[in-house]
Amino acid sequence: MLAIDGGKPLRETPFPPRALFGAAERDAALRLFDRAIESGSPIGYGGPEEQAYEAEFAAAHGGGFADLVNSGTSALYAALGGLELEPASEVVVPPISDPGGVMPVALLNLVPVVADAAPGSFNAGPEQIEAVLSPRTRAIVVAHIAGEPAELDAILELSRDRGLPLIEDCAQAHGARFAGRMAGTLGTLGVFSTMSGKHHATGPQGGVVFTTDEDLGWRCKRFADRGKPLGLEGGANLRAGLNLNGNDLAAAVGRVQLGRLPEIVAGRRRAAQAVAAGLESIRGVDCAPELPGAEAVYWFQRVHVEEERFTVGKDLFARAVAAEGIPVNPSYRFLVAEADWFRRRRVFPPGDYPWGLPEYGGDRNAQFPCPNAVEAVESHFSFAIHENWGEAEVADTVAAVGKVAEAYGA
Repeated sequence: MLAIDGGKPLRETPFPPRALFGAAERDAALRLFDRAIESGSPIGYGGPEEQAYEAEFAAAHGGGFADLVNSGTSALYAALGGLELEPASEVVVPPISDPGGVMPVALLNLVPVVADAAPGSFNAGPEQIEAVLSPRTRAIVVAHIAGEPAELDAILELSRDRGLPLIEDCAQAHGARFAGRMAGTLGTLGVFSTMSGKHHATGPQGGVVFTTDEDLGWRCKRFADRGKPLGLEGGANLRAGLNLNGNDLAAAVGRVQLGRLPEIVAGRRRAAQAVAAGLESIRGVDCAPELPGAEAVYWFQRVHVEEERFTVGKDLFARAVAAEGIPVNPSYRFLVAEADWFRRRRVFPPGDYPWGLPEYGGDRNAQFPCPNAVEAVESHFSFAIHENWGEAEVADTVAAVGKVAEAYGA
């Protein structure tokens, strides 16, 4: 009997915790406090630790310019601010994303235009992006959801042909690769969230802006620190901006975490590949394959359910697997076009800017049904996979799916 129907769960032992922070991170923070106590100077921002973290982050991504900020949302806000796009311009955004991966567009009085996902994917595809381009488009934001790189070769070709800067949202894709290159290095800019749920963290919250264009990097950094003339000789604040700064304490933690990132990525890939291999023998259930040339890092692992092969829908199937003691998220329905703030145009209430800007010549009431994205979220559930899953966790996960599939087989 299935556990969801009152039977004994396949696994009663909790899965191992991720335990992201350890003694090394604690010691790095304590050393910073010890130096502050000894010197009498406060822990600040923009100091040696932050500069070192930024240099190490850039080096880990093949060289470039990195700026530590206080969240992934701030990273996207600073990246867009550095591009200095004209208000009322359109920016293509992902179909599936955390709100912080889209809201900065509207908060800069730019109009977000939602591209659908590629079939079977949580990420926007090149054809879907091209379908929503207009003469008003000035930039493209592509998210690598779940740590799965989007189809970057064709998207990059499209952005180059149209002369549109491409921002890669790598909040869920630290260390992912496409065609041998790190995610976040292929587009004009890469933005990262380094909050405590991500692959590597700078503490409870944090983010990074990355680019190989040093001049653009400085523009982003200035915008992220109230328009200060950073990187220039003297002068006053050059433009309006917010205080989005990271800090030396976050950087001290982040430096340790950054050193651990390769092993974290390797552990997640190892576990995800083992789960995918185990599910191959179970009809009607499979894990999302990697695109050619892509190396995913699995912030979570997507699982596709062919509902026609079972007597229940995907949601009940997923809840039944969870009842067997497996960490499952039945749905990842973060559809931008369905968000209340987006549908009601609630950015600068009570007005309707940026859509209501007099200069905007597009459809102020445009709807973005995104059928591919809807189909994808309705046919997938996900495992909360992480680097500490071992052989027992993989085996129990596969066995639980097999038990549910056998019970519900059509």
